[in-house]
Amino acid sequence: MFRKLAALWHSIAAAHRSEDETGAGAVSDFFLPKINRRSLARAGIVAVLAVIVFGFILIPCSIDGESMAPTFPGRGFTFCWRGKYLFSKPKLGDVVILRYTDRVYYLKRIVGLPGDTIEFREGKLYRNGTEAREPYVRYMSNWELPPRVVSPGHYYVVGDNRGHPLEMQLFGEVRADRIAGAPLF
Repeated sequence: MFRKLAALWHSIAAAHRSEDETGAGAVSDFFLPKINRRSLARAGIVAVLAVIVFGFILIPCSIDGESMAPTFPGRGFTFCWRGKYLFSKPKLGDVVILRYTDRVYYLKRIVGLPGDTIEFREGKLYRNGTEAREPYVRYMSNWELPPRVVSPGHYYVVGDNRGHPLEMQLFGEVRADRIAGAPLF
C-alpha cells in the first residue's frame, strides 16, 4: 500500500518537477508553483468555476436543528442541489430545502400539494380526508390542526420530528418559488 502511494506521489511530483535533474525542489514546486500567466489563468478559471458551482448549482448548507430527525441529524452539512426541480415539480414526500432569507434555509418534507386539504388529528396527518402513510416519522405528536386547503402555487411542508409542541414548529404553506432545491445527501 505504501509503495503504491509513494509511486503515485512520485508520478505527480514528476509532472511538476523543476528543471533541476536532482529532484530538489519538486515538492515545493508542486505546492508553491512559480507564478506566471498560465498559473494565474488556471487559478482564475478555478475561482470562476467555484463561484458558479457553489453559488448557483450546489449551495452549501449547514443543518442546525432537530426538525428533520431522525431522517437528517441535528447537526451536519449538505449541499442544496438546485437542479432537482429545474425540469420537474416537487412531489409528495420529497425532502426540500426552502429559502427563508438570503442566507437562511430550512430543510422540510412536502406533505401537501396545491389544492390538497391538510389537517392534523391526534398527531396524525390527514391529506384530503385520508390518513397519510408516513414511515419516516419516528417521534409522533399530539397536534390538532383544523383542515386547510393548500393554495395554488404553494406546497405544505413540515419536519419529520413531530415530537415537539405545535407552537415550537416552523411548518405550513410555502410558495413554490421558495423551494431552492433538494439536499444532495
